[in-house]
Amino acid sequence: SVTICGWQRQAMRILVTGGAGFVGSHLVDRLVGEGHSVVIVDNLSTGKRENLNPGARFEELDIQSSDLLHIFEDQEPEVVFHLAAQIDVRRSVEDPLFDARTNILGTISLLECCRKTGVRKVVFASSGGVIYGNTERPAKEEDPPRPLSPYGVAKLACEGYLRSYSEWHSLSYVALRYANIYGPRQDPFGEAGVVAIFSKKLLKGEEPTLYGFGKLIRDYVYVDDAVRAAVLSVEKGEDEVINIGTGTGTSVNELFDQLKEIAGFEAKPSFKPKRAGELEKNILNSALAKEVLGWTPRVRLGEGLKRSVEWFKR
Repeated sequence: SVTICGWQRQAMRILVTGGAGFVGSHLVDRLVGEGHSVVIVDNLSTGKRENLNPGARFEELDIQSSDLLHIFEDQEPEVVFHLAAQIDVRRSVEDPLFDARTNILGTISLLECCRKTGVRKVVFASSGGVIYGNTERPAKEEDPPRPLSPYGVAKLACEGYLRSYSEWHSLSYVALRYANIYGPRQDPFGEAGVVAIFSKKLLKGEEPTLYGFGKLIRDYVYVDDAVRAAVLSVEKGEDEVINIGTGTGTSVNELFDQLKEIAGFEAKPSFKPKRAGELEKNILNSALAKEVLGWTPRVRLGEGLKRSVEWFKR
């Protein structure tokens, strides 16, 4: 048996899509460290080989491939963590067909494999950062979705498919609507990539650009906290959509000022208008995560940024 977030259970067979990516690789590290049998499915379009945990089996494959079913039949996973996605909001605006093929059709392909092989539960990485649109107050799960980008529309559609498969095929799920995740191994893609972008530029002494004139507000959650929520969702939550964020908004200006101090950078940034698909303000209410998962964020922004900068230095 293994200990998972403080409780005991038998080691499981787990499949992680996107396990070579930023969040996925941290999740795999956690699962392997807890003694589970893990297989990673990743096409390495954005994931990196150096992120792969040697204790997990790796299959270089797109989730839309017909070979995916063979992996499911061979590995017989009990739980699937679905993190593989096209994650760039701006690319989804520029090429919505590509976004839909990857994020919607890819998810359907995965769910069909789950259905055919008797997977017990799917934990899906959704996005509160795009599904709710602009928020005047921290968004709750029952608030009406207002995605402004095709990426957000796709994430919402995937949640709908999860509900459908739960209803008709008894496939249990938890969809985690994450705020902006940041931390070590982050690549500068999507809106949340701002921490990685700023960190790299500051450490090189380059001038960062603050879009939206630095006034865009986001809810930043550290990657370890995001992974802990996913692991808790294996045994807690039944057909739930749950926000994972801090409930605190931070402007790009504030974020830059903190990173500047940590990195010891004095030069001023340049300012530009916000780009297509970007929101003015997005913050999440995570009261349901506390109630259902027993989850609250542990890593404060200042501490998370320090850890991130130290990793980029190395």
